[in-house]
Amino acid sequence: MARFHETLSLVDSQARQIRRLVGAEVDYDDLVGYGREGLLDAARRYDPQRGVPFRAYANFRVRGAIIDGVRTMARLPRRAFERLRAIEAALRTSEGSVEDVYAPQPPGTTSAAAEQLLADHVAGMATAMAVGLVAPRAHGEEGETIGATAGDDPEQLTAEAELLSIVRQAITELPDQEAELVRRHYLEGERFDSVARELGLSKSWASRLHTRAIGRLSKRLSGVKGR
Repeated sequence: MARFHETLSLVDSQARQIRRLVGAEVDYDDLVGYGREGLLDAARRYDPQRGVPFRAYANFRVRGAIIDGVRTMARLPRRAFERLRAIEAALRTSEGSVEDVYAPQPPGTTSAAAEQLLADHVAGMATAMAVGLVAPRAHGEEGETIGATAGDDPEQLTAEAELLSIVRQAITELPDQEAELVRRHYLEGERFDSVARELGLSKSWASRLHTRAIGRLSKRLSGVKGR
């Protein structure tokens, strides 16, 4: 298990990042434990034929395992839960495009085209985080109360409500399968794997469809901001 031992530092890095984003409500040692389980699973499942470097592949497995572990902990404050959803959305978006990112570029690809691909990828992750952050307000995820609570910033709540309204409308403009996947997961609170299974999609293909949908939403939101 050389790969496991050579990449252990990745676990500590991911655990620190997630704890910083979610908050002190989660125990760092627990996060490390979840991350090591994810890394071990990555070392066992890694397929070099996909063309994705092991560290990049392990990054998804480790972060995903930590997120899943946090979900099993004690009830999180609403804001911590929303941040967790945002992290998870960005991770899924990145995972759905990882093979494209690492694929050899076709002959004649310009540096400008490569830079645009990277810019689109970053914009998609940012959009996914934004959608993941506001989506729980649409359905009261994990039993949380929809709407304002003590300490909420009224301006922030207004901005989030406006963003959620735009996202709802933009989802109706997606291709049918993408729209159903995104709507049911984000706006109706269903687990991503469950929606994919009911739609007859493999996990990898569902991730790719999700990434495409987020890319379309990203362009739609950019158009709204540019008005």
